[in-house]
Amino acid sequence: MTARSPQAVLFMCGQNSVRSPIAASLLRQLVPRGLYIQSAGVSKGGELDPFAVAVMSEAGMDISKHKPWTVEDLEDWEGFNFDLIVTLSPEAHHKALQMTATLATEVEYWPTSDPVGTEGRRELQLDAYRHVRDGLAEKIKKRFGPTKLANE
Repeated sequence: MTARSPQAVLFMCGQNSVRSPIAASLLRQLVPRGLYIQSAGVSKGGELDPFAVAVMSEAGMDISKHKPWTVEDLEDWEGFNFDLIVTLSPEAHHKALQMTATLATEVEYWPTSDPVGTEGRRELQLDAYRHVRDGLAEKIKKRFGPTKLANE
């Protein structure tokens, strides 16, 4: 079964400071401009995680201007008009199911580990973030590909 192509995609995680901004940036890089892509968190976080910025920079993407916000902030700012929500954490999945109980919105759960709090040297910590980035990139390619539409 092939999943239908959405017009507006929301990536949700806990605090919108690592996983969902990474996923949104990866998808923006992959798909044509016609797809609306956003990210949000379940709860108010702090700032964007510097390790997330670093591993995305390694991949040629700049997420340094991203400001973490919640699903409520998003609703207040622009309403809630997504036809696909991809949840990356258990709390985000629970929240998305609650929010979409009466909507025709597809919800997909992609369990993604949270690299925050990884112990050890800086390089070990960065590896945890790279693992998240690369895992999300694979899932995004599989779900939203092909990566080269006309240039093969």
